[in-house]
Amino acid sequence: MPANAFSSKNPVVLIGAGNMGGAMLSGWLKSGVPGSAVVVVDPGPSPAMLATIGEAGATHLTVLPAKLRAGVLFLAVKPQVMETVLPAVKSAVGPDTVVVSVAAGKTLGFLEKHLGKAAMVRAMPNTPAMVGRGVTGAFANAAVSDQQRERVHGLLKVSGPVEWVPEEADIDAVTALSGSGPAYVFYLVECMAEAGRKLGLQADLAMRLARETVAGAGELLHQSPDEASRLRQNVTSPGGTTAAALAVLMAEDGMQPLFDAALVAARKRAEELAG
Repeated sequence: MPANAFSSKNPVVLIGAGNMGGAMLSGWLKSGVPGSAVVVVDPGPSPAMLATIGEAGATHLTVLPAKLRAGVLFLAVKPQVMETVLPAVKSAVGPDTVVVSVAAGKTLGFLEKHLGKAAMVRAMPNTPAMVGRGVTGAFANAAVSDQQRERVHGLLKVSGPVEWVPEEADIDAVTALSGSGPAYVFYLVECMAEAGRKLGLQADLAMRLARETVAGAGELLHQSPDEASRLRQNVTSPGGTTAAALAVLMAEDGMQPLFDAALVAARKRAEELAG
């Protein structure tokens, strides 16, 4: 994104520099956002994050000054503490500010209740953002201008693709699918490794094989133009070992109904977090 999109008079103000906030901050700085245009508000960032902030020439604060106005106000705190945090950052919302929340379940209505009417975006990244391989779903309210949307898109895309959805309710489904999705993949690795152990492999060997298989398959999926179904078919010889395993996984009581139920549960929880 253009380095002149932000300045010390039009800063990106990041509230919360934990895993997700810190990953986004690192991406912004690498993409050309000048450190002088970034203000990080966090009462206790890690030593590594403090070093990143200092080396970039960004500003670290534990409390937001009353006179500071944000160009983009990024809320990267856990949904459970959002209600406590918002009153302290309301002063940063000016007429030209766009607010971006990455807290699961917290609706724009909830944010407006605490911050007032403003240009707002709900976004849901996922943890692979920490290695620049995330994906983010986003929804903008009607107050967000084209310029603000472009600016927010530029900040979000540093950690991977950004998918804009037409309805705010879609963000809860995005949360269930891709926001929580990395945990499903990690659990798949655990299950594969345990199944390998039960077949007689040493536990550490089974885990290495499972990790590298899933990582490699993910990279192939990333690089290939083919659909996932085509890649699956490419591995599956008729009457072979893969076909035998897939007959179990793709049965009526196999993986699909489990994933259906899992994502419904995750979306329900996201709706509950709206409060």
